[in-house]
Amino acid sequence: MNELLSFWAQWLRPSAGLPTVQWSLLLAVAAVVGYLGQRYTGLPKVVGYSLVGTVAGLAGFSGVGWPLQGIGLFLLELGIALVLFECGGRIPLRWFRHNPMVLVQSVAESALAYFAVYYALVWLNQPTQVAGPLALVALAASPAVLTRVVADTRAAGPVTDRAVVLATLSTLYALTLGSAQAELINRQSVTLADAISPVVVVLGVSMLVAGLLALVLRLALRVMSPTSESTSMLLLALVAAATAVAAHMGGSAPLAALLAGMLLKQVHPRPWGWPRQLGTASGLLTMLMFVLVSTVAAQADWSGPVAGLVLALIGVRLLAKVLGVALGNVGSGASWQQALWVGAAMTPMSSIALLIASQLVLASPATGPQIAAVALPAILLMEVLGAVVATAAIYRAGESSKPWAPLARSQGESREP
Repeated sequence: MNELLSFWAQWLRPSAGLPTVQWSLLLAVAAVVGYLGQRYTGLPKVVGYSLVGTVAGLAGFSGVGWPLQGIGLFLLELGIALVLFECGGRIPLRWFRHNPMVLVQSVAESALAYFAVYYALVWLNQPTQVAGPLALVALAASPAVLTRVVADTRAAGPVTDRAVVLATLSTLYALTLGSAQAELINRQSVTLADAISPVVVVLGVSMLVAGLLALVLRLALRVMSPTSESTSMLLLALVAAATAVAAHMGGSAPLAALLAGMLLKQVHPRPWGWPRQLGTASGLLTMLMFVLVSTVAAQADWSGPVAGLVLALIGVRLLAKVLGVALGNVGSGASWQQALWVGAAMTPMSSIALLIASQLVLASPATGPQIAAVALPAILLMEVLGAVVATAAIYRAGESSKPWAPLARSQGESREP
């Protein structure tokens, strides 16, 4: 790949630079593969996007560096922020007042996932300085993957709604604790006040940015229609500005976007037209996010001992997610079978996990390579396999209004004379 790019560079002099051409062609291929993959297999487009990024990363594509910095980091945070803003807008806080067991499920599955992965890695002789960050990476589900699966399968129902909410809440915990852990990772002795203060700072700054973003959008909605294209462009511009500013102030841009969506939902509870109006711009950013994640993750060093740790992390995490949802299922209004499908739908890992891993690797040069060696392969596998598992869970729950393509074709062929 590097030799091919060097050959191109000798005669190709695009005005925007060679990396722009490379990424444009890569995204074009990803769009085609994602479309064809969904058409002929019924799997969500994200699987095709991730496979294209994986092939590019394994081939040595060097369009983005690790750990993430600069424009690559900004684009990833912007894509995450848009997804989390929309997910935050799906969470009415009054739901938790009427059904507090959903919060119990959220806390139970997140805590169980963290501690199960942590102690499993310690049992496998990993130092605590590595096991702790990896447990934080494993804590977060992926609302980005899950919402794409939901959109591509046209799913709706209690399992879908609860899985999206629980995945979003686990992201809230992971972003807060991950940003705080990045501040503490190099400190030798940590008191209770030292441990709490970074969490307070991250939450405080993120809530401040979220409040300003929600306030400006609420004022805009007094004079602008939610279904207007201009309102959607205003949203995109404001989220981009918040993404560029929040991290430099000590907060988390994706966390600020998530909190802004939740705040705006409370003061403007009417249905939003923004997801439809953002359309192609949001879709392109989302595709770029998935391709970027898989391209970076595929460049990890793969080895036998690392493979064992990766499989252990994935297996323990999956079991912990399912058990955590089951523990909080009593009195939550869902059946045990629905709880199983909710836990399975929360298995994907993607951009949030990569962002947290990048923060922790940058904060700890000493243990960063060990963290990345396990985190990157796990993220890559669970971006692809997690999307497949989530798709199967939604179909098994009977909440997709779109028949699975292979099954539909086989049934159609069986009815032919």
